[in-house]
Amino acid sequence: MTSTAFCIGGDLKVRRLGFGAMHLPTEPGRGRETSLTVARRAVELGVTLIDTAHLYGGGANEELLAEALHPYPDELLITTKVGVARSGPSGEWKLDGRPAVLREQVEQALRRLRVERIELLQLHRIDPETPLADQAGALRDLQAEGKIGRIGLSEVTVDELDQAREIVDVASVQNRYNLLDREHEPVLAACEAAGIAFLPWRPVAWGNSGAKAEVASVATELDATPTQVALAWLLGHSPVILPIPGTARIDHLEENLTAECLELTPAHRDRLDRLPEVA
Repeated sequence: MTSTAFCIGGDLKVRRLGFGAMHLPTEPGRGRETSLTVARRAVELGVTLIDTAHLYGGGANEELLAEALHPYPDELLITTKVGVARSGPSGEWKLDGRPAVLREQVEQALRRLRVERIELLQLHRIDPETPLADQAGALRDLQAEGKIGRIGLSEVTVDELDQAREIVDVASVQNRYNLLDREHEPVLAACEAAGIAFLPWRPVAWGNSGAKAEVASVATELDATPTQVALAWLLGHSPVILPIPGTARIDHLEENLTAECLELTPAHRDRLDRLPEVA
């Protein structure tokens, strides 16, 4: 039986199948009201890990979650990301890992989420124009001040992960990864060896018709949907994987979370394991 829980950093227990809030509309109106309902429904259904970021609306997504869920249940973890800012020549979004920017975004996140400490804070990307030691060092300082509980990284290589771990304890890694896109398998292996949580973003994606047909065939045999098959495969592929599928619809949310109960047979898993060969 696949485990349904994981302890991030060795002590922060969450349900492995979480929720990505990126797709929730934040503009005033019916869409926002639906977003509030979806976020609340996720928690009602037992989600204890919700992922957001400063980039998602310049903090608007963080404010939406606070409006929907504050005061938070004790078991709920809302993790956010910093390191992308409107720092370009024309105010466009770009990577910005300067310590002052990271510190300001953390302070904003604390205010928007209405918390005194962010239990898991992730660096959205490593800024190539700022030394990694400065970026990790800034987060380490914020951790020492009690404003961050645990530190995570996003879209990193094995070498970057190793370099960062020389400076800080890395509790999580958030890289693009799914059934048909396993470019970061080496990073996943490094996380598994070190007990680091691996949060795949874009956990569900479809390749060419051959791959789609194979997934659909497995889904039919299991009386499930292709999305549920993709998520169940992730949960069984490695015990450190914590998928965070996102949606702005209640029915999709409920479909996603039901994937936790889907048991793939060894034969099904073998067929799915070979899918990148045809994707």
